[in-house]
Amino acid sequence: MSNGKMRMAIGALSMSAAAFVGIAVREGYTDRAVIPTRGDVPTHGFGTTQGVRMGDRTNPVEALQRALSDVRQYEGALKQCVGVPLHQAEYDVYTDLAYNIGGAAFCSSTIVKRLNSGDYTGACEAILKFRYAAGYDCSTPGNKRCAGVWTDRLRAHAQCVAAQ
Repeated sequence: MSNGKMRMAIGALSMSAAAFVGIAVREGYTDRAVIPTRGDVPTHGFGTTQGVRMGDRTNPVEALQRALSDVRQYEGALKQCVGVPLHQAEYDVYTDLAYNIGGAAFCSSTIVKRLNSGDYTGACEAILKFRYAAGYDCSTPGNKRCAGVWTDRLRAHAQCVAAQ
């Protein structure tokens, strides 16, 4: 128990509305496919990548529907690989991270290994390992290439630690 709240079985959790809005705000909206950072894959809407090709277009309603569908897919991945109970805030952080790095990358990560061994604090620390984009270390001071990636990892880490 932490912060007066109990961890719940992961099967009983779903991403909070506030966390979903956070994804949409951080990802931003684009009506056409773009490459968000050098070396990345085509993205449109609110960060949707699966099946997106350059030249593809979307609208705000379709983009939100797709983002919610994407979130449900990443929640499914979490529920397959995380076998320990979580606080709602932890679940939101990890679903958000999976949305950003992909379900397979999340499930094969040190985060999951630490979670499943009961090392919740260590799992939070492992978020900071995801600091690379297209082989570039985004935590490098003064970097203009992918500073947003590092900023996002620092935010996720802080939210995770606060949930402990």
